[in-house]
Amino acid sequence: MYAQLVETGLKNVRSADEMSEEERAFQARIDDGVKIEPKDWMPDAYRKTLIRQVSQHAHSEIVGQLPEANWVTRAPTLERKAVLLAKIQDEAGHGLYLYSAAETLGVTRDQLLADLHSGKAKYSSIFNYPTLSWADMGAIGWLVDGSAIINQIPLCRCSYGPYARAMVRVCKEESFHARQGYDIMMSLCKGTPEQKQMAQDALNRWWWPSLMMFGPSDAASVNSAQSAQWRIKLFSNDELRQRMVDQTVPQAEYLGLTVPDPDLKWNEETGRYDFGAIDWEEFHNVLRGNGPCNRERLQTRKKAYDDGAWFRDALVAHADKKQTAQAAA
Repeated sequence: MYAQLVETGLKNVRSADEMSEEERAFQARIDDGVKIEPKDWMPDAYRKTLIRQVSQHAHSEIVGQLPEANWVTRAPTLERKAVLLAKIQDEAGHGLYLYSAAETLGVTRDQLLADLHSGKAKYSSIFNYPTLSWADMGAIGWLVDGSAIINQIPLCRCSYGPYARAMVRVCKEESFHARQGYDIMMSLCKGTPEQKQMAQDALNRWWWPSLMMFGPSDAASVNSAQSAQWRIKLFSNDELRQRMVDQTVPQAEYLGLTVPDPDLKWNEETGRYDFGAIDWEEFHNVLRGNGPCNRERLQTRKKAYDDGAWFRDALVAHADKKQTAQAAA
């Protein structure tokens, strides 16, 4: 989800005979369930893959605040406003945890942010869609954060220690976000016909982008096998996507909403839902920077970074002054 099209640098999983002695020892530790820590030896490809994945995850958390920030001043009640503000604050914290985890791999935060602002680094495609109504706050919490939990719980068991430990707190907070979103949808569905239609419209617009969040189909995800061997990735894109569908469809039925997929049906043989084809051209188009809000999101993020330059400079000056005083003492 937060590693859409991440390159491992290795298209095929290497056998033990193709590995060096250090690589075999490294893989043996992973196979035994031992966490890899920052000072441990690791293959360059493993390090680079983690930097790409963790930084893309961090960027997604930070950019993910923007669609919701649009509705803070227009929340229908003071309580809804306070809850939404708390959620946005959580997302900022998630980004900071993850940038810190990425820094343990030897990359600077300044470089990570420069890559984001230049367009070199990606973030989740879902955050390039507009939020057109209050119901979108419900759909994002229910569908987007619900999908995030499905993806992130396995990451608590990934092979890299700092990433796995950061995800424990992130997942606890994401569970609150999903409940907040579903509560909004439930309130709308229990309200007037116009309010229920607003919820249905939000579901119609967010359903397919939410399924795209998990990344390309397994057949098109050439890097997944290596990430799985390293236990950076514990489940395939398609398996996680199926879990999302199976979990969410009954929730939609409880709300009295219709999932916008005419091909959706229960499969008695598999005990799972069959669902329609995803428009992968839309997915790739958004990743290429041509989504509804790509330019707006990136411009807003860059402006916020530039506007905060004076504060970062002041923090550095204060730290330098304090260090000089301590050295003199």
